[in-house]
Amino acid sequence: MMLKHTLACSMLLLATANIFGQNKTYAKINHTAVYVVNLAASKHFYQNIIGLDTIPNPFNDGKHAWFKIGPGIAMHVIEGAQTKKDYYKNQHTCFSVTSVKAFTQLLKKNNIMWEDRDGGKQAITVRVDGVQQIWLQDPDGYWVEINDANN
Repeated sequence: MMLKHTLACSMLLLATANIFGQNKTYAKINHTAVYVVNLAASKHFYQNIIGLDTIPNPFNDGKHAWFKIGPGIAMHVIEGAQTKKDYYKNQHTCFSVTSVKAFTQLLKKNNIMWEDRDGGKQAITVRVDGVQQIWLQDPDGYWVEINDANN
């Protein structure tokens, strides 16, 4: 009898878990946005330095640029900010590249400064898992991390 009761309870718990699990709604990222002073400068940075592809945007008003940053995920760059602001490095967007060292050559060629995690100029951080990373700022001061993580 005890085995029957345990089996019945287990089946009830599994059925309840399946019912509730099927109704769970998870949010997923659709896009992120940055508010910028000069759209042309930011568009050049994200397209030609970071290497993002533009995607169509419905506005066509000269104040928006949309970039693909992943499958079904976009970055919206929106012009209209009055001034450049200071941002915390820990609030950043991260993009992965094949080689951080090769990416720094592109930065050097374009006279763009970068730093390591601790602020060392023109330096590269190596995380405990071996991933290399650098930080730079876009034309409006938003922090961007570049790393060679392949996940």
